[in-house]
Amino acid sequence: MKTAILPLVLVVWQCGVFAGDRPSENFTAHEWGTFTSVQGADGILVPWHPLETTQLPRFVYDWTKPGLGRRAAGPLNPGSKSAFITLQRMETPVIYFYSDRERTVNVTVRFPQGFITEWYPQAGEIGPAVFPPGRLAVALDGLVQKTGARPQFTFASVFGRKGVPDSRIQWKDIRVLPADRHADLVSAVPTGGSGNHYFAARETDADFVSVSTPDKSVPEHEKFLFYRGVANFQTPLKVTLGGANEKWFQLRNNGATKLQHLFILNVRNGEGEFTELESLAPGDSWSFDFDGQSKRAPLGEVVGQLGRQIKKALVGEGLFEREAAAMVKTWRESWFEEEGSRVIYLLPRAWTDETLPLAINPEPRDIVRVMIGRAEIIAPMTEWQLIKQIVRYADGDTVARGEAVDRVRQMGLGRFFQPAVQLALGNRPNREFSQAAWELVNAAATKRDDAKPVALR
Repeated sequence: MKTAILPLVLVVWQCGVFAGDRPSENFTAHEWGTFTSVQGADGILVPWHPLETTQLPRFVYDWTKPGLGRRAAGPLNPGSKSAFITLQRMETPVIYFYSDRERTVNVTVRFPQGFITEWYPQAGEIGPAVFPPGRLAVALDGLVQKTGARPQFTFASVFGRKGVPDSRIQWKDIRVLPADRHADLVSAVPTGGSGNHYFAARETDADFVSVSTPDKSVPEHEKFLFYRGVANFQTPLKVTLGGANEKWFQLRNNGATKLQHLFILNVRNGEGEFTELESLAPGDSWSFDFDGQSKRAPLGEVVGQLGRQIKKALVGEGLFEREAAAMVKTWRESWFEEEGSRVIYLLPRAWTDETLPLAINPEPRDIVRVMIGRAEIIAPMTEWQLIKQIVRYADGDTVARGEAVDRVRQMGLGRFFQPAVQLALGNRPNREFSQAAWELVNAAATKRDDAKPVALR
């Protein structure tokens, strides 16, 4: 009897029936992305229009073209005539896979305090899971009709103060195809159109992913899963700006976890200066004054040095070398070259997991998630310069108005033009002054023969 039972026990053990003996799946997943907010010198976040410019290829899905029979949704359309105002822009999270063999996986990302606005490849589920996306579209379109031309929607007015109920994106039955065995798929990933920021993320050794949907006869292929979104929460870092030359910074960690690798950067007139703080404990503050530090250098030199240091920090958090390089290349222009002041820092993994719960089934052997926080600071001098140009535009003749438009364009505010004007106007602006300000915004953003719209620079 004992002899008959022993082989059966061995077979059961070899098949891995006992739960504690199951080996982990032999593949890994790596993710990176950025959360961008805009604030004044007092550290208070400024609501802004994060969907004004996206610079994404045309094949990327958004709420103008959600696919799978979904209905487009008013202010969630990038570039729509309505404006969606919020505090955070979740920019370009991408998820890479590295597998020892072909396999099928399911991926779900929840965004409880936000809403997914763009994605690729096509996702089987997108938006709040408690009601169909079409119902959301009807509600938003109704608001557009009531408020008239260029309506503005706050996050709370659309989704309520508690945020989006069970907001998520889900990809089912993704085929992970090892890159070393499917080199032919290089020609299958989509190309063309705008979106240089998007394509830089492909420059890694990651495997290909393949997604099939009922409305496509050919599967969609990519080197990663991509999504973007908006949200209305505070990030853990508070930045205040001061000093006679607006070069004094104070950083405070209002979160529950230590912040690491915090970079303060100033870019002015083709020159830059930066400093790094290794870490900042919860509840702690740290101050730094660039005055007297003699750190200014040509922007190209600063960009190269800062890029190398951030890449090193990203690798230290678990990204592969080529992933870190791809992330820096994706955001080089935005992080390092745009005029202005900003703080770039690594968000804690615990914060990321709470803000963006990620589930991959089957579970990988290892999951690395690295998110960057970016605090863009609108300095008081910038507000003052805008006020002067708004007055000039409001009171001047045709020539004076043209000069005001040119001066505003030269300020290089880019996509942060709108929140800077909002700060300059204050909470309760004079109606005529406000009208002149937004006329100036529209004039400065209008494409000239020799320049792109200011929001795209």
